[in-house]
Amino acid sequence: MHKKTIEVDTKTFVRFWLVILALGLVGLFIWKALNGLIIVGIAIFLAIAIQPLAARIKRLTKKESSSFSSVLAYGVVILIIGVIMAVVAPVVIDQTVQFVRQLPDTFEHTIGGWDGINNFGQTVGIDNLQEEILNGVKNFSNTFVRDFGNILVTSVGTIAQAATNVILVLILTLLFALEGPGIMRQFWNIVEGRHKKNGAVRAWQRLVQRLAGVISTYVSKQVIVAVLDGCVVAIAVLLLSLTCGFSSGLALPMGLLALVFYLIPMFGPIISCVLITMLLFFSSPIAGVIYLIFYILYAQVENNIIAPKIQGDALNLPTALILTAIVIGMYMFGLIGAIIAIPIAGCVKVILEELPELREAEAISG
Repeated sequence: MHKKTIEVDTKTFVRFWLVILALGLVGLFIWKALNGLIIVGIAIFLAIAIQPLAARIKRLTKKESSSFSSVLAYGVVILIIGVIMAVVAPVVIDQTVQFVRQLPDTFEHTIGGWDGINNFGQTVGIDNLQEEILNGVKNFSNTFVRDFGNILVTSVGTIAQAATNVILVLILTLLFALEGPGIMRQFWNIVEGRHKKNGAVRAWQRLVQRLAGVISTYVSKQVIVAVLDGCVVAIAVLLLSLTCGFSSGLALPMGLLALVFYLIPMFGPIISCVLITMLLFFSSPIAGVIYLIFYILYAQVENNIIAPKIQGDALNLPTALILTAIVIGMYMFGLIGAIIAIPIAGCVKVILEELPELREAEAISG
């Protein structure tokens, strides 16, 4: 067997290990700064997403300054989010506590008098299963109501961290909305000045504009369908309150809850349907059942007629790819990942479409 000797000069050897070291340092930086990078990424995403609203405001107000329309669009979005949180959160908490407090009475009035429970209990060696279940329900109800305040207090640290992240996202979103266009203009001017031919630069500009268009188009159309979904849910809950005898004040919070969850692709409407059904069931079991049947029927119309009509083929992605993107985004970044997964998948599709032209433009410019 012949042995082969490979000779590597010192320069190549040093370059190789410098590349390895640089890749390691970049990986370490990403790992250490991951939370910060996620916050910055979300802020950039939101700044791009509100641009259609800012452009519409600019046309309506006929102001030449883009900063004014961006600030106004940002303020409108923040106001809407604040109203939703102020209206929905207290109702959800109040309904949950009220249901748990009334759980023992509900059990007694529904299946508490059913002798079949005791008959089943005797078969497994429990003489009075009904009383055991009732005592367990009472203990759970009393413990939950008593410790609910303590649960909130122990969650203060997590809530404070989440609030800090939200504040950072909001501040960065406003800054990117105001200064982002100017930063991009300066960036392209610098790049164009360093290239002899600007064909490649224009190709990259077109790519970036298409990526921003994918995000803004998806978000704006998703919001339109979400608002429609929320209105339908609010009207349905209002009509049920008039016929089933519970408070009509639940209509608006339930509509806003449906609106928010619809922004989560695919899984959001299912989650909102389950939550609203449960909350209505707390007030009126019949209303909960009727709402569940109604929303299942309405979802078929919305998913097959309304949403495709409004959203059209903006991204033109296969369903399997959409679901795959949502699952990956959800497991990587949680709820935020699920929300931004589809536009990111659309951006990847655009990059793949533009890649041949980018290579051709780079070859010509090179």
